[in-house]
Amino acid sequence: MRRREGGLEQCLSSSKFYNIFARSRKDLMTLKERISAFSELGKILRNALDGKETMFTEELISLVSNQHLVNPWFTPVNVRLAVKAIADELTEENLVKWTDAYPELKNEPGGRNVGIVMAGNIPLVGFHDFMTVLITGNNVVAKTSSKDKELIIFTAKVLCSINREFAEKIIFTDGLLKSFDSVIATGSDNSSRYFEYYFGKYPHIIRKNRNSIAIIDGSETGSELAALGIDIFSYFGLGCRNVSKIFLPEGYDAYKLSGAWKEFAGIVDHNKYANNYDYNKAIYMVNREPFTDTGFLLLKESPAISSPVSVLYYEFYRDINKLRFEIDNYKDKVQCLISKNDIPFGMSQHPHLWDYADGIDTVEFLLKKNYAGIS
Repeated sequence: MRRREGGLEQCLSSSKFYNIFARSRKDLMTLKERISAFSELGKILRNALDGKETMFTEELISLVSNQHLVNPWFTPVNVRLAVKAIADELTEENLVKWTDAYPELKNEPGGRNVGIVMAGNIPLVGFHDFMTVLITGNNVVAKTSSKDKELIIFTAKVLCSINREFAEKIIFTDGLLKSFDSVIATGSDNSSRYFEYYFGKYPHIIRKNRNSIAIIDGSETGSELAALGIDIFSYFGLGCRNVSKIFLPEGYDAYKLSGAWKEFAGIVDHNKYANNYDYNKAIYMVNREPFTDTGFLLLKESPAISSPVSVLYYEFYRDINKLRFEIDNYKDKVQCLISKNDIPFGMSQHPHLWDYADGIDTVEFLLKKNYAGIS
């Protein structure tokens, strides 16, 4: 790849502002070409993760191995999990199925500059917004998280190597967002207030805190309960798709669940997780609050949904139909519902391209010419 002014090489060498598209350039790519590029991105990522020789294999393996030096939560296992979840979805079949649901895309809309404020709680958490803006023919102006910058820039680098026209459509910055027409911002309930203040006058999607929950009905197999452990422990529980609370039928022995999750017991050896585990345990003991210590996870009965790292809340129910009605009343706080009849156990962190965060269809938002903000 040749170095050129304002191009990808310059983007990656700057520590403050990464400019890799010219605003005056007209979108020349067709939807078919964009689909082809993202499909090829998926293939490259899959091959690199499998150790097959590509021009990006060595760089990706290095990133997977070393992200914990930038963000201690980003262990090699978790980074590989995030990259693989994305790579597995980026097939031509999935991309066509996803985009075929929007006939307007074939009219080649787009051309807007869409600001994206990316979170940094789990690896590549901003990728779906990044992809959606580009697949709709729009331009990305992304504020990266200091905790997760290298991986998203790497994926942009691979994408631009596949089709150089993407190099004219992507800006990364770790400073203030500038020159955008609309914005998609993801953060906490606290940061959402700042987002509302700064971006409220623009068409926007502003995402707040959400958590995921699971329902146990007592008929689950051992393998299903073990798979639930993936939903709980992957990414140390830091993602909005991680299960932070489970509902159990009255009389169910919550402690016996820990037997199904023995393979995750080593999580307590991670320094930051262990610090949270020790801290929360100490708080409960000092306050004389009842809890169950499994040795690697604290189980606590609570009506709340959002549990701290290293803690899993649970609550008993008598009538599952009544429970589902109650859950529906606070669905704006729930990202995923995992059960035998909803998202399968073990699959919360493997969303499809058409599974939108907070249930807000990002493509529909970007296709509207006069769209209102969504908060």
